Amino acid sequence: MILRRSGWFVAWLFVGAGYAFGVLAAASIGLLVLPVPVVATIVLLKHHSSSHAAAGFGIASGLGLPLLYVAYLNRSGPGTICTSTSTMHRCDQELNPWPWLVVGALLVLAGAAAFVIRERRERIQEGLVAR
Repeated sequence: MILRRSGWFVAWLFVGAGYAFGVLAAASIGLLVLPVPVVATIVLLKHHSSSHAAAGFGIASGLGLPLLYVAYLNRSGPGTICTSTSTMHRCDQELNPWPWLVVGALLVLAGAAAFVIRERRERIQEGLVAR
């Protein structure tokens, strides 16, 4: 039973990540990506086994994943970062990764922690776990 609920959490996590990616990449391919999480949301909402708790907490955690990726991409920032090889020289302007890391980690951890706490409470109420 818990594995089934965890599976719904992961499915909603990917939906949340899809929405966040679509918004973050709106200037490039984000608008082409947004229909995928919209369709996934409709499909998951029509499925009766999908837990509404897993939906909220999974989406919250999923919203943090692309933010963590942005933090990773800007790990050398903030500022102008130059790299050189034997055949090229390139300079890029990078953002400060810390705000992206903090917000992304908070979203991922808060959603996962809330899901685990709620699942534990439900199992206690069902009498499946000793207090």
